[in-house]
Amino acid sequence: MAEASRGSDGAARIGGGRDGRGTCGTSARAGGDLAFSALAFALALLPRLYVAIAWAREPVWDGHYYDFGARRIAAGLGYSDDLIVGGQAVWHPWCHYPVGYSGFLALVYRLFGAGPHAATVANAVTGALLVVVVHRLARYATTPARARVAALLAALSPGLIVYAALVMTEPLAALGLVTAPWLLARDAARGRPARGAVLAGVALGLSALVRPQSLLCAPALALLAMRGPAASAPGGTAATAAGGAAAWKRGALAAALAAATALAVVAPWTIRNCRVMDGCALVSTNGGWNLAIGAFPRATGRFETLRAGDGCPIARGQVAQDRCWMAAGLQWIKEDPGRWLALIPRKLGFTFDHESFPIGYLGEANPAAWPEERRAAGRRVLTASHLALLSTAALGVVAMPRRRPRRELVAQLLALAAVLGLVALGVLGDGHAFWPLAVAIPLIAALPLPGRPANGGVVGYLAFAVASVALTHAVFFGEDRYHMVVTPALCILAACALRRCATRSSWTSSETDLPSPPRSSASRS
Repeated sequence: MAEASRGSDGAARIGGGRDGRGTCGTSARAGGDLAFSALAFALALLPRLYVAIAWAREPVWDGHYYDFGARRIAAGLGYSDDLIVGGQAVWHPWCHYPVGYSGFLALVYRLFGAGPHAATVANAVTGALLVVVVHRLARYATTPARARVAALLAALSPGLIVYAALVMTEPLAALGLVTAPWLLARDAARGRPARGAVLAGVALGLSALVRPQSLLCAPALALLAMRGPAASAPGGTAATAAGGAAAWKRGALAAALAAATALAVVAPWTIRNCRVMDGCALVSTNGGWNLAIGAFPRATGRFETLRAGDGCPIARGQVAQDRCWMAAGLQWIKEDPGRWLALIPRKLGFTFDHESFPIGYLGEANPAAWPEERRAAGRRVLTASHLALLSTAALGVVAMPRRRPRRELVAQLLALAAVLGLVALGVLGDGHAFWPLAVAIPLIAALPLPGRPANGGVVGYLAFAVASVALTHAVFFGEDRYHMVVTPALCILAACALRRCATRSSWTSSETDLPSPPRSSASRS
């Protein structure tokens, strides 16, 4: 039976067990502190409401299309526009952009009207809910005090606050990306992983309708359904191996169930696309476009406008055109793979090295209120806060080094030195490249270093989410708006920085960050 114990930082633990293993820095009372969640919601909502009302103007860039699509859906016309053919308006279905955000706004418009601030106020509420979920999820990753820090980081993040004034998808996509693991972690801790996997799949499926790449995180949900087999299996190596196999099986089944549920959520939209478009598309038809933008001869590593002369000159349906660009992109990569690979650092740099998109959007929407001097100041504030968060988040997979045993001390000192060295490279280097930190987070989390903190479970999922963003934009192209979906994940990782590992040999187990299901009065929340 699991027993409550005390870690080196004084926080209550679950699963300390008789063999001395545990989960470094995991809260036993993951279900408590609801009052702070409510306080964090209020703290996050106030500044977001201010910018949503005072700074918002007519949607621009992609926001124009999201808003237009939402108004069409709210009017009962579906995700579409009208084409003029022979002087007559002809209904023309869309699926170039993912439908999820426009569908969300359409619901808001139907309920509250499509006033000038309806979308941005909805974004403010979404951003505040995101902070609440960050707090709830962080309690399954670390101590209650650190979970509060994660919530405060998310609530006060300048980038996330400013984003409330933008009619853009990233906060809603981020909400799905952290809600899925929270639902699974919560139910797995209560001994109901199957229900948690289904709920997580629903959340991930809805997130995929906003941002299809969210489906890449489905395999990482396995980490949340695994309990520390090596930590609890008596009887030596054979029992430990059997427990490890059982844990992996539990995790694989939960991930498969969640993935199947997510695809079931997406399926009605896919069927709609197959029925009304010129071909089938899972969610949207911009994957081929994005690959071509990252691979065509004029590619720079960031967004560039494709022209008909670049490879697909014949006007055709959205699905066929996207497939044409996909084929062209693959052909360009095949013809010159070295050039495509050489663009990856630039793509990752555009994604992680700065945070300027929110300011650029506001300046485009309201140039008079955002002269260049104010834009430059805004970019500096957002970039500095983002880079500080990314740098601290990289320490979330490194333990506070302990003097004994020596191999743990050496391993964690080396990991710490690697992170600090990358930070120094970003600060002092000519290119000010901080993107290697985003690559280092999943790499260090995956390495079985002696003395490491509990880098499975929630932390493992978050590290995987960061890796999914880095991989996606290494393949396609980079823009700083794309890192916003993992800014909440970075807040939790930053709050986990330099946790003290309370066990001597946890690095040898396949433990996760989840507490054991409550079995005694000592472990009930």
